Amino acid sequence: MKMKLSALLLSALIVLSGCQTIQNASNKAKIGTLGGGSGAAIGAIIGAIAGGGKGAAIGAAIGGVVGGGAGVLIGHKMDKAKKAAEMANAEAEIIKDQNTGISYVKVTFPSGLLFTSGSHALSAQAKTDLATFAQNLDSDMDLYIYGHTDNSPFRGMTAAQSHAKNQELSLSRANSVSSYLQQSGLSAGQVKEIKGYGEDNPVADNATAAGKEQNRRVEVYILPSKQMIENANKASAK
Repeated sequence: MKMKLSALLLSALIVLSGCQTIQNASNKAKIGTLGGGSGAAIGAIIGAIAGGGKGAAIGAAIGGVVGGGAGVLIGHKMDKAKKAAEMANAEAEIIKDQNTGISYVKVTFPSGLLFTSGSHALSAQAKTDLATFAQNLDSDMDLYIYGHTDNSPFRGMTAAQSHAKNQELSLSRANSVSSYLQQSGLSAGQVKEIKGYGEDNPVADNATAAGKEQNRRVEVYILPSKQMIENANKASAK
């Protein structure tokens, strides 16, 4: 058992060491390996996706590299998922893992469009958007949902207390998004992970109001399920 675990961890480290991301100045387009340049949010996916928490790399967990034809089929499905996110007034971008040839979608919902300040209750417009999102996603897609906040302190709290409160708020917001997606038709089994990262993974400068706004967000990663990959491999082999 120890030897198997060591092999899995070594596999993850090898993939992580090769992870690179190419990012343009507007932070809108990313092409590279999942796990590069985006901190713990993506790193958590590397450790947990489809591997039962064993620490296996994505390729090992889902059956390794896909062929060119299968990659194209999966890419078309991910294009559809990206459009579903855009229909829901969210930002969406395609990420391609160079180790496996598999495409993913990163969806960002700005918290300002989902919640009022300091709350995890969804606005009426957010419910409409999330329902649109859920109803246009295929059932063979897996979702990983992460909440983030800026680093604004809470009145009357110490820095440590504010940090903990922001982490709690980010998790509550991620749970609110997950719950409403399921109410809107998404299968509970499609949601593979829900986490709150609080203020620990900023994407912009917290010293500015505009930066804080970007940091307040809920990210949804859409990945092909193991079944989707198996189906794509079979279809491309015919």
